[in-house]
Amino acid sequence: MEKNNTTESNNTRRGVPQPKRAAIVNIKDDQKKVKIPTGIRMIVRRCCNAVLITEKFDRKVEVSVCFVDDDIIRGINNEYRGVDESTDVLSFPLIEDSDFYEDGPDYPALGDIVISAERAAAQAQKFGHSFKREMGYLTVHAMLHMLGYDHTKSDVEAVRMREKEEVVLNLLGLPRVPIDTESIF
Repeated sequence: MEKNNTTESNNTRRGVPQPKRAAIVNIKDDQKKVKIPTGIRMIVRRCCNAVLITEKFDRKVEVSVCFVDDDIIRGINNEYRGVDESTDVLSFPLIEDSDFYEDGPDYPALGDIVISAERAAAQAQKFGHSFKREMGYLTVHAMLHMLGYDHTKSDVEAVRMREKEEVVLNLLGLPRVPIDTESIF
C-alpha cells in the first residue's frame, strides 16, 4: 500500500481538527433579496462542524439551514416565539441528548437554523465586517443554542456563549474586525 504524501493529516486541515463523524448540513435559500456569494454555504457547513468539534460533540447529526428574508423570519418568529418582529437568526433544536439511540438513523436531525440573509447583510455593514463573517457568526450562535447555551439566562451565560462564538470564529479565520483606536481619540 502506498503512503499518502500530503502535508496535512486526514484528521487535520490548516491546524483545525476535523470531526471523525461530520455533520450533514443541508442548506436552502428561500429568499431573493440578497445574493448569497460563492463560499457562504461552505462557511456555514464549516461553522456547524467547528461548533460540534469544539464542544466535543462526537455524534453524527444532520442540521438544516435556511436563508430567508426579514418578512419570512418575522412570521416564523411570531408563530413560534410570539414576537412579531424580524430577527437575524432562529434555531430550533429537534432532539434532546436522550433521543440519541443505537438503532436510530445514521444522522439524526439535531435541529433547524433559519437565518435572515437580509438582516445579516445589514448587520455586516453596521458592524464593519464581511457578510461571510456575519453569516458565520449567526450560524455559530444558532448551533450553540441548539447545544443548550442560552445568553438570555444571565450575564455570565451571555459572556460564556460570546467567548465560545469567538473561539470558533477565530479557528475558522473569521475574527472580529479590530477597532481603529485612532478614530476613537
